[in-house]
Amino acid sequence: MPGPGSRGPMGRGYLTEEEKRNAPKVTAALLRRVLSYLRPYWRQLALVLGCIVVSSVCSVFPSVLTGRIIDEGLIGRNMGALVRLILISLALNLGANLIGVGESYLNSWIAQHISYDMRNQMYAHLQKMSQRFFTSANQGDIITRMTSDISGVETVVSNTFASILSNVITLAVALIAMFRKNWLLALIGMVVVPLFTLPTRMAGKRRWKLAGEAQACNDEINGILNETLSVSGQLLVKLFGREKQEYERYRDANGRMIRLNIRERMAGRWFFMLLSTLTTIGPMLLYLVGGLLIMRYDSALTVGDITVLVTLLGRMYGPVNSLLNIQVDWIRSMAMFTRIFDYYDMPVEIDDRPGARTLTDAKGEVRFEHVGFSYDGEHPILRDISFELRSGDCVAIVGPSGSGKSTIVNLIPRLWDVSSGRVFFDGQDVRDLTLSSLRAEIGVVTQETYLFNGSIRDNLLYARPDATEEDMLNACRQANILDFIQRQPEGLDTMVGNRGLKLSGGEKQRISIARALLKDPALLIFDEATSALDSISEAAIQKAINPLIEQRTSILIAHRLSTILAADEILVVRDGHIVERGTHKQLVNAGGTYQELYETQFSKALA
Repeated sequence: MPGPGSRGPMGRGYLTEEEKRNAPKVTAALLRRVLSYLRPYWRQLALVLGCIVVSSVCSVFPSVLTGRIIDEGLIGRNMGALVRLILISLALNLGANLIGVGESYLNSWIAQHISYDMRNQMYAHLQKMSQRFFTSANQGDIITRMTSDISGVETVVSNTFASILSNVITLAVALIAMFRKNWLLALIGMVVVPLFTLPTRMAGKRRWKLAGEAQACNDEINGILNETLSVSGQLLVKLFGREKQEYERYRDANGRMIRLNIRERMAGRWFFMLLSTLTTIGPMLLYLVGGLLIMRYDSALTVGDITVLVTLLGRMYGPVNSLLNIQVDWIRSMAMFTRIFDYYDMPVEIDDRPGARTLTDAKGEVRFEHVGFSYDGEHPILRDISFELRSGDCVAIVGPSGSGKSTIVNLIPRLWDVSSGRVFFDGQDVRDLTLSSLRAEIGVVTQETYLFNGSIRDNLLYARPDATEEDMLNACRQANILDFIQRQPEGLDTMVGNRGLKLSGGEKQRISIARALLKDPALLIFDEATSALDSISEAAIQKAINPLIEQRTSILIAHRLSTILAADEILVVRDGHIVERGTHKQLVNAGGTYQELYETQFSKALA
């Protein structure tokens, strides 16, 4: 029977073409880095190694005792020896199994702790990555690194490494025992065993290929179901009268999958039949040669010795088959570590500089000096942006979509860093301040409100965990959302649903404003906070915003006329430049971009 680490017919004892192309280069530096995660647990690893050695030896010895049970106990008709040898064999088996349980626990403990360390390291590293990373990286790829790849490390540690050690020791002990019994029969066993692995690999590769085709077909079927059985999909099918064609498409894909599944199952049956036949050849050869030695050459070999050799031969099938696949397991393991290390090695673009100062007694003053910015280093988004916002003042930034308005405000809390020029906060370059102290003094309300799946209280406390009930209610009052909360049976404990789906857009936005206020920042930024709302919700939010911009230093990216009128200065941005600046009255008569925006967009508010 296959032993630990052996692969059944579905085992992938080979590399796909893609895996061959992407096989990592295994270097000493890579190995040292992998071992660095094992080093803190070297005591536990040493204990695991000891368990594997003792367990492997104990598990082989009952096979050796089988010969004595036959020769001394059964053929020799010695009941005392028979009972004693059977008890010793049972004790060895029990000991091996008990040690195996301890080994499994230690393996699992080490693997879980290593994955715990790696997940923490990965999460902490990802938290430091800039917005550039999150806007360019595939979110599914990030989650895969955090989950599947690191979970795969658990398998490498708990199964692959332990399996290699266990199989090598088991094979070595079995070979030593066989050569001690009879060198000729041991050599025959060594020659025959590798032949049994060939059908395993051939059938495994065939079944894997068929399983892959069946999975692709299953994905196609799922695609058809998702497209045609969804609410929108069904409506489209009915309106265009495509029921018959979609049924035929589903039937054809379903038929292909059934045929592939049948071929896969039959490939497995043929394999088992061939393997069952071949596994009898080795024992038969040992019986034949052993019989010749006993009957014709008067060898000292006994029936018990031949039985031991046959039993040991059977124990070698699994380890040999597993060890033949070491290269495959090794390459896959190293590829997994390499993918994880690729993420670890991504540079942190935005971090505290050495000697960064902590911002204290913030006033919220902002100054841009000849700021330029590009996302990719080639295509400028902002060009020579300069303006100043004094404490207590309000600046409105307006302009066509894509002109760079949001990019300007994102540079203040260092979601991105400038490509040229400097951004100052309270007279200090933002890059010379610690990120935590800088961002603690900036409250941002964005167009796309994000609420966590929890209660209103949970979402408010995210801004300030030590806030009192009175603090929260006061923030909600200022955000013009307190009346709504008090009408709810659960009050602040009302659940908002996933991403706040149980609330309207206006309610979510006002809670986000309350959350920003609870933070009590020196600077408030409203990034088109009302652009995606209906007129009633917009009016409620505007009613909340107007008093706030009179009390705090604020920046508004706005499209509503009343908000713009409340600003001390209006900056008009176009193609990354500040093309106009001034008050509403000055700009509306200037005949430029602002007047165009006023006539096409802002003036609608007066209608």
